[in-house]
Amino acid sequence: MTRTIIRNGTVVSLDPDVGQLDDADVLVEDGEIVEVGRGLSTDNAEVIDATDHVVLPGFVDSHIHLAQTQVRGIAGDWSLMGEYFEHMLGNITGLYQPEDMYLGGLFGAFEKLHTGTTTALDWSYPNTLEHGEQAVDALQDAGLRAVYTYGPPGDDAAKWWFDSDVGLPEGNIRELHEAKIRDDDLLDLALGLRGPDFCVDETALADLELARELDALATVHMGAALWPSSVYGEDYQGFGCLEDELGPDVNVAHGNHFAQEDVDHAVEQGVSFSSTPEVEMQMGHGIPVTGKVLEAGGRPTWGVDVCSNIAGDVSSQMRVGMQVQRMLDNQEVLEGHEEVTGVSISCRDALKMATIEGARALGLEDEIGTITPGKRADLITVRTNDFLTAPAHSPVQTAVFQSDPSHIDTVMVDGEVVKRDGRLTNPLVDEEFDRFVASGERLLDEAGIDL
Repeated sequence: MTRTIIRNGTVVSLDPDVGQLDDADVLVEDGEIVEVGRGLSTDNAEVIDATDHVVLPGFVDSHIHLAQTQVRGIAGDWSLMGEYFEHMLGNITGLYQPEDMYLGGLFGAFEKLHTGTTTALDWSYPNTLEHGEQAVDALQDAGLRAVYTYGPPGDDAAKWWFDSDVGLPEGNIRELHEAKIRDDDLLDLALGLRGPDFCVDETALADLELARELDALATVHMGAALWPSSVYGEDYQGFGCLEDELGPDVNVAHGNHFAQEDVDHAVEQGVSFSSTPEVEMQMGHGIPVTGKVLEAGGRPTWGVDVCSNIAGDVSSQMRVGMQVQRMLDNQEVLEGHEEVTGVSISCRDALKMATIEGARALGLEDEIGTITPGKRADLITVRTNDFLTAPAHSPVQTAVFQSDPSHIDTVMVDGEVVKRDGRLTNPLVDEEFDRFVASGERLLDEAGIDL
């Protein structure tokens, strides 16, 4: 039995039965949280000193395309329907070799871990089975907990997008699941559906049926930009052919233009929504769905989306998403000629959307998302004793507003320390770095992208 104790920290458990404890300890045995309290025994345990640290559940990124990591820094001036579809889906993605999938996924996962995200839904475009295998190898080698999402191949945008009648490659998906995912405790399978926005109804329904046959999460890009194209007209159909097929095993990425009644229906059926606010505001997706989900009684989750554009730091999306929704709600009050006397989303709410709500969206709420005895030990510690964070009058507000990735001192996934004293412990960070950089340079050169 391996025992680790995180000692003398301010524990923000986000579990109402555990609460928030000052000068408290978290005892971990064989990857499981077994006790939270003060003065716990350190016998036969590795001690991690969390004095002047906030101890939190690891963040959950509910929507990201990790393989784009080695082409980061190219999409900061792109729109969705302009350059992104043309250059990324119509060009660069088709040039990926299996080793590019590995290197992008590996360093994308490292960025997740370094910035405090211990779980991510990796929405992948594997051109072949080998591409998918390499993408999964990257997640395993990095030590990230992940939901690997097998989406449409990226080799032919005309075939796989825009009224496509070609279903997801079932044979490849089954083989990858059996060989690499099913028996890995840190991995789960999802299917990346295109939905009726991007494929014909028969294909959308068949892909969803395959996901359910495999007991996999179905995650779908829907309701972004002007999809469906008649979104503002009388032909608007909301979820279309998926209307009567919604359930808690369906996750919607974006959903910016759904009508309130459609969001109400989806939330009632248990559907989760992934809001990626920074990318959505830039690229023309529309106003984030956050407010509509909250109005429906649901809880949205945060995602980074395309790391070819922005940094892979979920805490930034937590701040941006919360503040944008506060702004929208404040403006509504002001337009009613009243003063704003309160905020609509609390810091604790936003933090829960980055942790337990993200876990719930991925079907992992019984395993992670709170610091609860019996759950797996996916934990982070945030340093609060430097001139950027001290004095930490409110641990939650310090974690949400004052800290950045440089303050994340320790990161633990399933009881294994993957970041210690502010540095990742994995030797592949250095060993594969040159190949990672070369991969990005080759892809942009072959794609003819001149920045």
